[in-house]
Amino acid sequence: MTTTNQAPTGYRLNALGHAVPESQIKEIDKLRDELVLKIVADAKALQCSMAQYKAQSMGMVGDFVDLSASEFGVKYGGAKGNVSLMSFDGKHKVQLTIGEHRIFDERIQAAKAKIDSCITRWSVGSSDQIKALVELAFRVNKQGHIDVNQVLGLRQLNIDDAEWREAMDAIADSIKVAGTTPYLRVYERCDDGVYKQVSLDIAKL
Repeated sequence: MTTTNQAPTGYRLNALGHAVPESQIKEIDKLRDELVLKIVADAKALQCSMAQYKAQSMGMVGDFVDLSASEFGVKYGGAKGNVSLMSFDGKHKVQLTIGEHRIFDERIQAAKAKIDSCITRWSVGSSDQIKALVELAFRVNKQGHIDVNQVLGLRQLNIDDAEWREAMDAIADSIKVAGTTPYLRVYERCDDGVYKQVSLDIAKL
């Protein structure tokens, strides 16, 4: 019995890391093992290929935008590095977008305190419901951060209260960009004229 990461010749590691002789493993278990490993290997190869495609495509888009800007004076896309390129016949479209990762700084705690103060003052009406909504919005996600979109949803509430408005302003002031992620999306125009994204998500195929 061994707990090494690689089984000796004629053995296979089980889920506990123990080396089990091939002769003691049922054929159906061997077939299942080989099937799973084959699918996983193919998935990893596909993942690597997709990563290379993404990097190569983004590089080509960047090179083309630089070429247009320097030689032809053409500006593609919009703010913050977002770019949209269309084929000559209009049937295909490539979009490169920059997604921002937004988080709250310490001022979000001041905003939360103001909101709690508002709820304490409100003794009638829907204060219980609003309190539940606030607690849900300020719930910490799996990454240990408060969800920006959840909290920003509170700003959609039409509440005419000076302290509440101060809290909403504090929420807006406390947002900062912690990083960005580029996204590449490819679209094809359907017969009805609507552009449909070419999905690279295996779950959507």
